[in-house]
Amino acid sequence: MRHSKKTVSAADVMTTLGADYGPAEWQPRYDPAEELVYTILSQHTSDINSERAFLSLMRAFEGLDAIADAPAEAIEDAIKSGGLAKQKSARIKRVLEIVREQVGSFDLSFLAEMPMREAKAWLKALPGVGPKTAAIILCFSLGMPAMPVDTHIYRVSKRLGLIGPKVSADAAHDILEPMVAPEDVFAFHVYLIRHGRQVCKAQRPRCQECILAWGCPSNGKTSAKRAASKRAANRVDSR
Repeated sequence: MRHSKKTVSAADVMTTLGADYGPAEWQPRYDPAEELVYTILSQHTSDINSERAFLSLMRAFEGLDAIADAPAEAIEDAIKSGGLAKQKSARIKRVLEIVREQVGSFDLSFLAEMPMREAKAWLKALPGVGPKTAAIILCFSLGMPAMPVDTHIYRVSKRLGLIGPKVSADAAHDILEPMVAPEDVFAFHVYLIRHGRQVCKAQRPRCQECILAWGCPSNGKTSAKRAASKRAANRVDSR
């Protein structure tokens, strides 16, 4: 397929990756308050570990009320498989206490009725909740057009030139989100993250297999830089 464009746009991501990866259908994962707990557990650890820790936590307690009332040490023991258990247990307990105090329950469905900017602000006022966590809750639990930006999406977006090289991960949320129609935000997220996991990998991007290579300003450059660094290291070793 020939392309007249010189650079990849968000529309190209939707059409090209969409055709390759297929439809991205939204389905709720957990309710918003549970998603909040899960997302805290997912910070600085793998999906496997965070899922294991979340399921262990939910088995150990009868519900979010019980978790909020439990000693931080008991929460820590339940989530130890997820890593950073001491910090995360204290954060989970405090966040749940604040939510219950402000809302009177753990029903956060009211966020879906708010303008998204206000919903994000409400969530980000909670301790330890940044743009990514807020977007995950709104997108994955409530189906709102919020764009979570994880490490894969951040990397791919920079390599494709969708965001500038100096844009921070936090700022990337607000830049990427309006690039597509609201109804396409979830699919945009899914396509970029899948591409980052399968093709545009951190250490060894498969540029020769990339269907967006025709317009990617980083095409081949990552491998070239790695090869140059290796040659330089070899020269140092040989001295």
